[in-house]
Amino acid sequence: MTRRINYETWHLRTSNTKISIMNRTGTSKHTFNIRVATRAEVDIAVDWAKQEGWNPGLNDAECYYAADPNGFLVGTLDEIPIATISAIKYDDTFGFMGFYIVKPEFRGMGYGIQLWDAALSYLHGCNIGLDGVVEQQENYRKSGFDLAYRNIRYEGLRQNRATSDGRIMRLSEIPFEQLESYDRSFFPSQRTDFTKTWISQPECTALGIKAKGELAGYGVIRACASGHKIGPLFADNPELAESLFLALISSLKAGEVFYLDISELNPAAVALAEKHHMQLVFETARMYSGEKPALPLLRTFGVTSFEVG
Repeated sequence: MTRRINYETWHLRTSNTKISIMNRTGTSKHTFNIRVATRAEVDIAVDWAKQEGWNPGLNDAECYYAADPNGFLVGTLDEIPIATISAIKYDDTFGFMGFYIVKPEFRGMGYGIQLWDAALSYLHGCNIGLDGVVEQQENYRKSGFDLAYRNIRYEGLRQNRATSDGRIMRLSEIPFEQLESYDRSFFPSQRTDFTKTWISQPECTALGIKAKGELAGYGVIRACASGHKIGPLFADNPELAESLFLALISSLKAGEVFYLDISELNPAAVALAEKHHMQLVFETARMYSGEKPALPLLRTFGVTSFEVG
């Protein structure tokens, strides 16, 4: 049975895409507003994520904005951004939250919870997913989220080894309708605009692999603030996943750093990372406000993103 989040009642004043919430104490000498972020302010959220050590991709802002142009909220104090959050609404049933950041000097003042509540309000009625850092898991539980499993990040170094597999092709050579049909089973909702932008972003390599004439996996590796990240990495079996993995990292120079985020519930993905001498460096808690979606985790060898699912 799906759990329901207890939402506070907010009186939102909306104009076009703007959401404004005044300071609820009414005692501040400053005005704290919450509204939909502009495209330029999404760049601010990504830059703050970099400062937090989350290592975002160089083109993440453009891709995430494509997923939902109304899905980033910014909290401003006297018109100056001090807090951000993303609340990507894929459809009326599923959303994903991330980029929950308050500038350090404004933490503990109640601004963050107002932003959090506004994001929940925007996603009201959806099953909401998030990847929470360890120290925030209890707070998310109090907001009605349940732990589904751990996602773990592995770091590796590109080895100078040759790889060749005739089954692998660039995703640009595969009709998008085929790719979207394949991707659909790996995510709770359709994500057409995001996927189109994700696989064609600058400084990325996007590959598919076929088996018996059909698409049997695909993966993307993109440039990040530090090194590169693989995500997603989907495949019908471990052998196909490893072939894709090797082809993706072959696009890097020898000695370059790369990362792979995987679910702890896929032992074959863990084995793949360990086989190639990758080291565990970070973890998050994948949590949902409702029932855990029935996704093929045993065919998920790399998470697309900790920020948007």
